[in-house]
Amino acid sequence: MANLTIAVDDDLLRQARIKAVQDGTSVNEVCRRAIERYALEVADTPASRLAKLRGLAARANGFEPGPAWPGREALYEEALSRGKAGR
Repeated sequence: MANLTIAVDDDLLRQARIKAVQDGTSVNEVCRRAIERYALEVADTPASRLAKLRGLAARANGFEPGPAWPGREALYEEALSRGKAGR
């Protein structure tokens, strides 16, 4: 693993160390996770959003209601019967 040296305001570093101890971690770990998130984040561009949407659509293509989903008509009938029973 590589070492990294950064310049941080003394008071800010002190506050970060206190918070890290309270959170049961270290400033080093907080920085490592922040750099990891930064380096691995996926660009939020129109093209990436479209690609994600196409992937979701491909997975949903051909989806048929299963046994846990009785269908719209059955739910509608159930709602109507409950409404009548409550009157």
